[in-house]
Parts: sequence; C-alpha cells; structure tokens
Amino acid sequence: MPRREEAVTAHGGRDGAGAPGRLDRDRGAWHRLARRSATNSSSKAPPCPRRPPPGTVSHMSGATSPSYRERNSTADRALDILLMFTDAQLVVSGSAVAERLGVARSTAYRYLQSLVSSRFLEEAPGGGFRLGLRVMEIARLARRSYGLSEIALPAMTALAADVHETVLLTRRTGELVVCVDLAEAGTRAVRISYERGSTLPLNAGASALVLLAWLPEEQARQLLESADLHQFTSATLTNVDILMQRLDHIRRAGYSVTRGELDPEVLGIAAPVRDERQQVIAAVSIAALASRVFPEAEAEFARKVRETAQEISSRMISVTG
Repeated sequence: MPRREEAVTAHGGRDGAGAPGRLDRDRGAWHRLARRSATNSSSKAPPCPRRPPPGTVSHMSGATSPSYRERNSTADRALDILLMFTDAQLVVSGSAVAERLGVARSTAYRYLQSLVSSRFLEEAPGGGFRLGLRVMEIARLARRSYGLSEIALPAMTALAADVHETVLLTRRTGELVVCVDLAEAGTRAVRISYERGSTLPLNAGASALVLLAWLPEEQARQLLESADLHQFTSATLTNVDILMQRLDHIRRAGYSVTRGELDPEVLGIAAPVRDERQQVIAAVSIAALASRVFPEAEAEFARKVRETAQEISSRMISVTG
C-alpha cells in the first residue's frame, strides 16, 4: 500500500525497508544543534543582576537625595515636578527638574515627556516646560466642587463677629426657602426658630422676600399665588398684591428689612447673592432681636449685609466663572 507507507514516512515513521525516515534524521540533527547552542549560550550569558537592597541607590541613575529612597515612585516624582511651579517660576527646565529630583537629566526628561503626553505640561515657546491644559481642566473641576456654603461661610462668620448677631445663608427651592448655613456670634446671638436644612415660607422673612424680588414679575406672582401663605404673626403679609408691591420696593432698595414677620421680635435684614450672570442664587441675612437694633444701627447693618453679599458674589464668580 504505497500511499499508506508514504503517509507514515511523511509523519516521521520508518520507510518500507525499516530504516529511519529522512524526517527522523533531520529532527535528530536539529535536537543535537539545539543542545549545543543552549550549552554555548549558558556559558556566555552574564549573571542575572541582583536587585539592590532597600535603601540603596543605583549609580546608573545619578545621585538620588535621601528623601527619594522612600519616595521614589513615578507618581511621587510627577507630583514633585508639578509642585515646582509657582508665581515666581512659571517655566521649569529639564536640568532644574533633574536637580530637584536628584536624578540623571535623561531620567528627568522621561518624566517630563510623560507629563507632556498626558497634557499636564507643555513645552514653553522659549524653552523649558510650562503647565498644560489638563491642569486648567482639573482646576475648573476643583472650582466646581466647592459648594455655596464653603464659599460664603468665611464672609458670614466675619459679619456675625462684627455685628454680634446670627447670619443666615438661604436659597429657594420651588415654593420653599431653605436655610443652607448659618454663622453665630459668640455672644448675644438671638435664638432663631430654624436651623441648617430647615425650610421657610415664601411670604415671611427678609431672605425669602429677597429671593423673590429679583425673579421675573410673572414668575414671582405665580409662586405666591400657588403657595399656601401662612399668617405667622400679625405682621406677616399674605395678600399677593401687597407682597408684589413689597418686592418692587426691595428691588429698588437693594435689600430687604422685616420686623417680626416670621418670628415675633426678630429683625431680619437680607441682601442678594449673585452668580457670574448676575442672577440671584441665594440671600445672606442678619437675624437679630428688634429691640437691640435701633434705627441708626439698622442702616449700618443693611450696609454691612450688602457688602457681605457682594463679597460672597465675587468669590462665587471667581470660583465658578
């Protein structure tokens, strides 16, 4: 059966005479050659380099400062490069980076090129490297992460310490006004009937009226007409037409003053906080016992509240703008 014998021979078996097939002979020669090559290679191969003990520095990478013996990850060095930038140093050179990190200049350039490829750095027109667009993107995201309370609280705390009264920060949510945050003076702070997160009505209190006053007139009227306007004290306004007249007066004055309209004997003075589009987004107010605030002091309080609202607005614009 010649076809079968040929097939066996082709697969490395024996030929019809019982002698080794050609492929068997070739395969044996190949194995002998491979063994000789492996022997020669192993005799000439250099020993495997040993990892240096912890705390030692390879001389091939340049002299490394002791601080990098424990902080030598790529992330650490990338951060240290970014921290080299200051108001006085807007561009850094490769040699300055190498000196700062205590590495060879070639190593420093590898770090720099990695930062350039990820857009954290870019090559400066006059040479060296400057901060890249990715840093600006991250800064924008960081600014957006700041909440209104974080931005407003320093100014509110300063106002509370100045006037020795409670200062509130409020925002409107639909038909309700929410107390976002407050700052209390160490002494003489009036005990108010709401805390952080509590809700206030639309028709009572200086803050609520300020938040309504700069809305489009039709929107403000619709909110008041659809809300359940409670009578909290004898001074509380519940008539929509009278409230609309009050809002017009507040817009012209630039702030709101209420006496005992939400809490008996409590004076409220509020001013609007605006965003970069000059839209009113919050109100800052003083809550004080009316008996403690004389007419001349009321005007001074109003001035300080407006200045504080303007300061918060400016900070909002600088952070989110």
